[in-house]
Amino acid sequence: MISPTSLLYPDAFLSPLAIETAVDRALDEDLGRAGDITSLATIPEATSARAVLVARQSGVIAGLPLAIATLQKLSPEIEVRAQVRDAARVARGQHVLTISGRARSILTAERTALNFVGRLSGVATLTADYVARTEGTGMRICCTRKTTPGLRALEKYAVRCGGGFNHRFGLDDAILIKDNHIAVSGGIRPVLERARAHAGHLVKIEIEVDTLVQLREVLDSGMADAVLLDNMDLATLREAVRINEGRLELEASGGVTLDSIAAIAATGVAYASAGALTHSAPNFDCALDIEA
Repeated sequence: MISPTSLLYPDAFLSPLAIETAVDRALDEDLGRAGDITSLATIPEATSARAVLVARQSGVIAGLPLAIATLQKLSPEIEVRAQVRDAARVARGQHVLTISGRARSILTAERTALNFVGRLSGVATLTADYVARTEGTGMRICCTRKTTPGLRALEKYAVRCGGGFNHRFGLDDAILIKDNHIAVSGGIRPVLERARAHAGHLVKIEIEVDTLVQLREVLDSGMADAVLLDNMDLATLREAVRINEGRLELEASGGVTLDSIAAIAATGVAYASAGALTHSAPNFDCALDIEA
């Protein structure tokens, strides 16, 4: 029997517990109190079926472990063969999974499985489009915390499948000082002093700046590890790279789109973060077809 984790992209991070939790929550949402009353009413219990999960567009696939976990949750004896694994590029019309087993279970799992694959493949495909436009520059495309509530681990995993990188997973794994933190704390130096005094030796500190004057203040302080350059135009980004002289990691944020990313990468900034990777990714078109 194929294991869901065997189809995970090996260069990404997704806990098996995150898969199980997401599948349980999604099935509970769909099955409610009485289960799939349509399949129960119309399909005899002993009926078997064979189905294929088909990509209806080209792109980067992601979410297959969740699709398989969904099927196996409803029918542990179901047979699944995978033609690809997560992070693979697929063509329109390509068969991705072949499924054999109880017809009721396949039909009940259909929408939940497709929802996972459609959503995560959409994120992976959009991320791959961003990455393709920065090829040769060395820039890393990063996601943000602008994720679907409850699905962050999955969506950040999908970003990795598309060739992108992860920013913070939450508020607890790095310090990112935003403009409102600076305003409440009384300025760049005071807020950095407090952050540095609090941070453990493994915790990075990044601070957001809006101007080159603020960037110079951060550099003079010597207390940050990275700087987020917020909504700067291309000329200002180039000047920020010059002023920085390689001392701190520089990240462009705000106005990072498919149309602008190539020009942003050409400024020499090492990272660009785009909330659009997760909050605006279109659904990837896929289907589950029953084979006669």
